[in-house]
Amino acid sequence: MAAPGAEEDAFGCYRSPLVSRYASPEMGFNFSERRKFGTWRRLWLYLAQAEKSLGLPITDEQIQEMEANLDNIDFKMAAEEEKRLRHDVMAHVHTFAHCCPKAAAIIHLGATSCYVGDNTDLIVLRDGFNLLLPKLATVISRLADFAEQYADLPTLGFTHYQPAQLTTVGKRCCLWIQDLCMDLQNLERARDDLRFRGVKGTTGTQASFLQLFEGDHDKVEELDRLVTVKAGFKRAYLVTGQTYSRKVDVEILSVLASLGASIHKICTDIRLLANLKEIEEPFETDQIGSSAMPYKRNPMRSERCCSLARHLMTLVLNPLHTASVQWFERTLDDSANRRVCLAEAFLTADIILSTLQNISEGLVVYPKDCHEKIRILSQQAAAVVKQEGGDNDLIAQIRADPYFSPIQGQLESLLEPTSFTGRASQQVARFLKEEARPMLTPYQSKMGVKMELAL
Repeated sequence: MAAPGAEEDAFGCYRSPLVSRYASPEMGFNFSERRKFGTWRRLWLYLAQAEKSLGLPITDEQIQEMEANLDNIDFKMAAEEEKRLRHDVMAHVHTFAHCCPKAAAIIHLGATSCYVGDNTDLIVLRDGFNLLLPKLATVISRLADFAEQYADLPTLGFTHYQPAQLTTVGKRCCLWIQDLCMDLQNLERARDDLRFRGVKGTTGTQASFLQLFEGDHDKVEELDRLVTVKAGFKRAYLVTGQTYSRKVDVEILSVLASLGASIHKICTDIRLLANLKEIEEPFETDQIGSSAMPYKRNPMRSERCCSLARHLMTLVLNPLHTASVQWFERTLDDSANRRVCLAEAFLTADIILSTLQNISEGLVVYPKDCHEKIRILSQQAAAVVKQEGGDNDLIAQIRADPYFSPIQGQLESLLEPTSFTGRASQQVARFLKEEARPMLTPYQSKMGVKMELAL
């Protein structure tokens, strides 16, 4: 039997290529089991600390025992407990209690499974955005540098993928950047709109906590506030069912799907430009374009972005369906679906941003090819070219015609392509200065590293 490949572990089991082949270690860890269950334990600690501060009989010794075992997770025991109990949260309550015998009685006190499940999801989603945003800002920065460098280089514009009025390479790039700037704003908004589920109990009424605090509503509200702050959130949702509203997931995956659409468009343009021999993505010294055709320079990075961006765009359908069938306070048919689509959306976005950064840091422009397309396609000697199969002889005809003799001395300058690009250069300068670059200020300290791809 063949050795296990990238999609298999040592036992021959399938592993998602999103993690094994493409995604960054940081994003992979963010959605890992260790991150998930380590966060569960921290949430149990926050709850115990807040309950103690509000007067429940919890000791310093119990708190210290929990603090000492936050990452001491026996995954084998947890798996065995889950198999026995058929309940992942209670399996981890028992596993945590096993290494915290003194605190066993107060772990998960008053809480329901969604206290750790949903709140952990919100923490991980927030942190996922915090990983994506500097990467998106870096891509915008690299493309802004490219646009500035080629702000004046004329190239043939296309509408309907037919030759149209001239533009510049930099101006076309600004169209890409503008879409990505919209995505940056959307991701920031989606992250900042996230709230904590907080401490709400089984159906969101906080009844169990009201009982713990003997009917003291103020203490229940303060408990919710304290735990929310400990988890790093400014606000919690004021009302929830057993879960936070699944429309939150719709909003999150909508902005990621929109990012996927932007990157798909950019990389499709690059693929088309590669065919026109105007622009190419980086091509390594030892890279092979085709096993049978060694002369080929396939735009494989752009193709990968398009391939994965399509996957990202389809994932938003999952939370839409899930939100629409959450009966009353909740149903459990959301759980398995969300385990897949939320993680895959962030992992896929992470991958295509890293790949696009690599592309943008090594784009190759061929100015002579750009000018040649203008010469061949923008001059309208259509009858000779199309009907007779001859050369494009418009310029020769103009030079030979006495009618144009008064401007023969100006002909070269009149036919200079930059005469036909309008305000493209000025638009590039203004857009980069007033819109694109100011948006990158919060991310300046995280944009210095060049992206190297393993594959």
